[in-house]
Amino acid sequence: MGTVLVPIPDRDFDPTEVAVSWRVLTDNGHGVVFATESGAPGAADDIMVTGRGLDVWSGLPVLGAIPVIGLALRANSDGRSAYRNMLTSNEFQHPIAWAEATLDGIDALLLPGGHRARGMRSYIDSGILHRLVVDAFSGGIVVAAICHGVLLAARSVDPDTGRSVLHGHQTTGLTWAMERLAWRLTRVTRFWDRNYYRTYTEQPGQADGYMSVQAEVTRALADPTDFRDVVRGSPDWRRKTSGMARDTATDPRPAFVVDDGRYVSARWPGDTHTFATVLSRKLN
Repeated sequence: MGTVLVPIPDRDFDPTEVAVSWRVLTDNGHGVVFATESGAPGAADDIMVTGRGLDVWSGLPVLGAIPVIGLALRANSDGRSAYRNMLTSNEFQHPIAWAEATLDGIDALLLPGGHRARGMRSYIDSGILHRLVVDAFSGGIVVAAICHGVLLAARSVDPDTGRSVLHGHQTTGLTWAMERLAWRLTRVTRFWDRNYYRTYTEQPGQADGYMSVQAEVTRALADPTDFRDVVRGSPDWRRKTSGMARDTATDPRPAFVVDDGRYVSARWPGDTHTFATVLSRKLN
């Protein structure tokens, strides 16, 4: 059995990507060590937990507690259940601070995601975490990244090479098709916060999607084809790309996970059971 270090931001991480991964790993006998920026227990993006805040009536009394759009985008019942259980666990209640985190006694580094800019930017842009990721890749331990966690890895530059640690690896991550669909939907329904679903947005003169996860990760790779997505017409490709179907502990068909040896990646919360299971098996 192994020990997995899971750095998360103080707030706004994705509840499914963190909690389902925690449950799969601990259920399989692995240890989990959480690390937050402050060293205090973190909190997920509440919208992704409750679904409230994505409808045009979200600010109204009574009606605001009734989600519609949020029901499709929030964590499903399995993810919410895992999150509730994780909140009371000893390891989640007693994290270490990023600045105190080391890889001593650690067998794998898991980088979960989230998209809300207010909490996620400090995580993705953290020099402390960048150095930790570089050390993990150079030290040969297993690294697993999902969604915006892949962007954190892409921004981690090895000082010896001047290149991202993902240079030379095959990876997936939140695809622009998925990110754009959720962004276009929520910028209309959450009109007072139009970029809620974009962690980074384009500057004047930049092409549409230039600051998407897929585009930025691809720029860090040795070859653009090293960013992998579901091949159109492949088995279950509609299920995998709909943005509606999520995998379960017993049904991996909706998931898409790239296994590149000691580096594992996935796209979004709907891949998490399969993603964490692949990581778990590497530690057995």
